Amino acid sequence: MGERVSVLVVGAGLAGLSSAVFLARRGVDVLLVERRSETSIFPRAVGQNQRTMELLGFGGVARDVPTPEPGTSVFRVRIAGTLPGPTFHEEISETDTTDAGTLSPASMGTAGQDKLEPLLRQHAEKLGAQLRFDTELVSFTQDEDGVTAEVRDHDGWTSQVRADYLVAADGNRSAVRAALGIGRHGPGSLGHNASIIFDADLGDLADQQPTLHVLHNEHVNGVFITVDGAYHRHLLSVGYDPAAGQSVDDFTPERCTELIRLVTERPDLQPDIRAVRPWEMAALVADRFREGRVLLAGDAAKVTPPSGGFGGNTAIGDAYDLAWKLAAVLDDTAGPGLLDTYDAERRPIAERVVAEALRLAASRGPGADTDDTTTEQQRAAELTLGFRYRSDAVVTEDEDPADAEDPHRPSGRPGFRAPHVWLPSEGERLSTVDLFGDGFVLLCGPNGGFWSEVAADVTARFGVAVRTRTVGGEEFLARYGIGASGASLVRPDGVVAWRAVEPPEEPTWALLGALATVLDR
Repeated sequence: MGERVSVLVVGAGLAGLSSAVFLARRGVDVLLVERRSETSIFPRAVGQNQRTMELLGFGGVARDVPTPEPGTSVFRVRIAGTLPGPTFHEEISETDTTDAGTLSPASMGTAGQDKLEPLLRQHAEKLGAQLRFDTELVSFTQDEDGVTAEVRDHDGWTSQVRADYLVAADGNRSAVRAALGIGRHGPGSLGHNASIIFDADLGDLADQQPTLHVLHNEHVNGVFITVDGAYHRHLLSVGYDPAAGQSVDDFTPERCTELIRLVTERPDLQPDIRAVRPWEMAALVADRFREGRVLLAGDAAKVTPPSGGFGGNTAIGDAYDLAWKLAAVLDDTAGPGLLDTYDAERRPIAERVVAEALRLAASRGPGADTDDTTTEQQRAAELTLGFRYRSDAVVTEDEDPADAEDPHRPSGRPGFRAPHVWLPSEGERLSTVDLFGDGFVLLCGPNGGFWSEVAADVTARFGVAVRTRTVGGEEFLARYGIGASGASLVRPDGVVAWRAVEPPEEPTWALLGALATVLDR
């Protein structure tokens, strides 16, 4: 009858590998198959925002992700003619200063996809996930009880895998999505590009800080980034037009060398061309993220222009949302309806991310109008830390149509990310965010000690563990929007599920009802 697993993940990009990490960490039996032999050598998605680093922290990965030195900028975008040429415009991301802990205890990460994928792979394997490279999904069918898949290894041997659920993380051209007949909407293709990885000692042209150079001149329109300064490795990505008969085959070593010499203004440079990979810039969102027991994640669910670095960060967000919900359904602490909230919560995020990436892309031409840096940072903060979920996994209090809020002035309302507040502690600094990631947490005001008994009663009755923590201080009460005897129920992903601004008449039944709603019980 073949192999039996709880979750089959297809694809070993950021969405697939992080799904394997987050699922395995929750004790889920997971098998990942990837048709490539190795993880990517191309940096592609560079940098992790604070929300992503929080999620990677919940998964035990963040401590191994490189972060910027204190006081240095996380990332710079420079629009120019050539590397040594004049700068048309420059965007500096928020710096990691001493007050970086205002919004989150997490720093930003600086890893490229070529560094983060192997790190995720290492953690997934250490946690017991099965990862099979050189193995592709041939076909699959699903029924009411699960998914039956046929996979083929590099020797041509086929085998059958039976899984409760399948996570399609197989990229922009997802074969799983196509087989399900799930359409996409959005602007579509925005251009074809070839990424050239090469080694060369560029001296002072190589950046000491992560910098994306968006280059515009009469010969080349493209982007350049130093992948690894220690090894003199760089990436140049330029466009080509299939409608004009151009293809990636045109990028011979001679042509690549010519392009590199043009953007560096070094006519005698002898770069070592390591690889050339075609990719398509596009902006598309799947019409639905779930079809029965198959769920789409990462680029299979949405593909976005690289502007803003949202694609990889959103892929990891998809994976975390999927993982805690799949784990809860698989161990029967939640009903199957919880998985419907994946589409309800993550698809609107994808829509907003694609819209913002398109806006940023339009602002990076040589003569385009640009917002000031403060506005850019505020917009990014609202998108990554001030987002709002609306679904049946949230006990909504109001009809406010806003889909985001300023994370500097959080409301603590259900559906929003639970605000970061530093807790009184001896020794190491501890944040409210550090309490999240495993299960449900009930944060209580200073006069809410009775909630611990309520939570213990609910845990015994409902079979779902609810940990409690009493927190004092006006800042906590203000940020979470509760009174001194109130409480806030936070989901495993650090999102507020329900709150009692003041104690309800029957606290036990109120908390039970909230959990039953969130978990489809």
